Amino acid sequence: MTAHEAKVRVGISCGDLNGIGHEVIIKTFLDTRMLDECLPILYGSRFVSAQHRRILGIPDFSFNPIKDADEANPKRANVVNVWDEEVEVHIGTPTPESGAYALRSLQAAVADLKAGKIDILVTAPIDKQNIQSPEFNFPGHTEYLAQEFAAEEYSMLMLSEQMNVTFMTGHVALSEVARSLTFENIIKKIRFIDRHFPIDFAIRRPRIAVLGLNPHNGDGGVIGREEQEIIVPAIRKAKEDGLLVFGPFAADGFFGSGAHGQFDVILAMYHDQGLIPFKSMNFDRGVNFTAGLPFVRTSPDHGTGFDIAGKGVASEQSFRDAVFTGIDIFNERKRHAEFSAAPLQVQDRRERAGDDRNSGRRRPPGPGRGPKQASPKGA
Repeated sequence: MTAHEAKVRVGISCGDLNGIGHEVIIKTFLDTRMLDECLPILYGSRFVSAQHRRILGIPDFSFNPIKDADEANPKRANVVNVWDEEVEVHIGTPTPESGAYALRSLQAAVADLKAGKIDILVTAPIDKQNIQSPEFNFPGHTEYLAQEFAAEEYSMLMLSEQMNVTFMTGHVALSEVARSLTFENIIKKIRFIDRHFPIDFAIRRPRIAVLGLNPHNGDGGVIGREEQEIIVPAIRKAKEDGLLVFGPFAADGFFGSGAHGQFDVILAMYHDQGLIPFKSMNFDRGVNFTAGLPFVRTSPDHGTGFDIAGKGVASEQSFRDAVFTGIDIFNERKRHAEFSAAPLQVQDRRERAGDDRNSGRRRPPGPGRGPKQASPKGA
């Protein structure tokens, strides 16, 4: 097997040209040890990348320019020149042009993912306002990719060593949350989690914590009846089906007491209910993974950072973790497919090797792993 074939081909969309996307990408691959585990392919422009290097004062790094992902050099970080025009960077300022080129980068990367030229996709942050166009009329990457890959079920899953969180409702207005919750939707989401964790993380029976919607779980119906009428019956049904689901938990006490550490994944009812505690504990170490897609997509858990763009202070840790997490999930999916194809032989091999992969709880791989480590940290 050649070095090219052995490495996971990591496609990277550049995000908004005027944000911190290029900075965290360049800083990640300044460490050449990253090339031991992956073949990075940035979709963007050599000219734009060079401008960011000059702005950041990083002279000792350059991307290998290529016209097609098939030309990627396994010993270099590569850039596919998606456009030839010399676009000027206006660092720290979102513009219609920076949004348009972010979309062109994303479209090119998705096309190569579909064509099998890259193995996984890592997306740098976009500005959700200036990227809007007739071609991109979505709240964010997650919804766009779900449509591109015709995913009937999908979910934003935030991963870290401290906790893993997914959501009943994502990018919707708070006023719409309660109306979006139904018994059927909650059961469907719980089953989705239970079905995908063995495939993506080798957790055969994930322990799922479900949060309530209202303060104090509605206080017996005094300040809301969604828990009594929707959430509790859904949890009861999931338990009857044999799933390891618990709750509902009042969010303040759940996170305040540290109970989040007892579960493999937390199902929050809405975006900020899960993301505020998640980012409070993992602001520069969290990873966003889109579960349910036929391909692996990850991203850092931060935004475009226009206020700090070009200052050289943006942390690349979350982006680096997104790369490692994507690689780990890609490899786990391959192992799962192998195990599923020959379950008797695989079980025998596990028993002889003392492999406990299928015997208990295991943290999703990736976040916290540095370039020196070749295997997931924590179990």
